[in-house]
Amino acid sequence: MSPAASLPTSLQRALEQRRLLKVIAGLANFDSASVARVARAAAAGGADLVDVACDPKLVALAAAESGLPICVSAVDPELFPAAVAAGAAMVEIGNYDSFYPQGRLFDAAEVLELTRRTRQLLPEVTLSVTVPHTLPLDQQELLAIDLVDAGADWIQTEGGTSANPLSPGVQGLIEKASPTLAAAHVISRAVAVPVLCASGLSAVTLPLAQAAGAAGVGVGSAINRLSDELAMVAVVRALRDALSALNPVQV
Repeated sequence: MSPAASLPTSLQRALEQRRLLKVIAGLANFDSASVARVARAAAAGGADLVDVACDPKLVALAAAESGLPICVSAVDPELFPAAVAAGAAMVEIGNYDSFYPQGRLFDAAEVLELTRRTRQLLPEVTLSVTVPHTLPLDQQELLAIDLVDAGADWIQTEGGTSANPLSPGVQGLIEKASPTLAAAHVISRAVAVPVLCASGLSAVTLPLAQAAGAAGVGVGSAINRLSDELAMVAVVRALRDALSALNPVQV
């Protein structure tokens, strides 16, 4: 049995329906008050999964505040076992956005090695791996195939930090999401595991992610940058509604 088969039924159903909504508190966000707000808003807004920094205390906090399954993100596999022991339902290599401003990039060889090491440490835990958007699309596709061969159960795309939208309004939102949408389109057709589309998404572009082949989406800064919890809930609900508005057909 694959590790993904041990996920909560709610997550498996959301993936099958291609409507999984993951709310991301932030890989570098160790502020317990902020994480608690994000977790509560995720639950109130109808999200399926909360993604937090890889810290056992944050896992317990987010689970208690949301009642939802918890994913932890890190780029150090050695941190994962303690978070899983604290109750994390799955682990993720990725959410690299906080590293890019520091000039820290992740090449294919490093991500593949991190994946292999994580699978060695946690052979029975669901593993999601983000494909760096700094790679050309053809290399992202090849890396995704290699990651699945190395044991990745989910693949996540990114790209919001590389987008440079020039237009206002809806057109600008689509421009912002275009790199991660393109990656989702290419990768979802190259691998047989679920693909999550993340980074730079909005309620406008979530249906486009579904149409591109994504089984779910991850949204972070559109929620976690807000200080008002009611506003956060409103954003999550809008995202939930956007995912549930139609039965997407791949194009």
